[in-house]
Amino acid sequence: MSSCVFCAIAEGTAPAARVYENDDVVAFLDIRPIARGHTLVVPRTHAPRLEDLDPAHSAAMFRTGQRLARALARSDLAPDGTHLVLNDGRAAFQTVFHSHLHVLPRWRGDRLRVGLGLVRRRPHDPEATAAAIRAGLDRLATEEHS
Repeated sequence: MSSCVFCAIAEGTAPAARVYENDDVVAFLDIRPIARGHTLVVPRTHAPRLEDLDPAHSAAMFRTGQRLARALARSDLAPDGTHLVLNDGRAAFQTVFHSHLHVLPRWRGDRLRVGLGLVRRRPHDPEATAAAIRAGLDRLATEEHS
């Protein structure tokens, strides 16, 4: 679907600060992050809503979200927790109609309110942030193979 920005990112024809990809999903930093490290996990298959997504692709998306949350905890960003958020439909604040999962790092005392965060969004050094998350993925892989 050529008019879908997430499809273009998945195909490599649109720019993104990628942090992870495999045959099923691509993960990259949100261009208007709520917090530093805010990452999107996007299935390579276009599906406007979660109900349109094949369960296997949905499972791959959530597996990757869980892996990224674990990697963030091991990264230099060192969040105290993580929100996994899927905005499904306009009433749930979905703005790009290609099903995707938000991996949102949280810190104690960050005073972030997700509703307000949707309004006040700004980038946080995307290349350094993406590198920190990739380093966390490397640490996680080393830990898993020890």
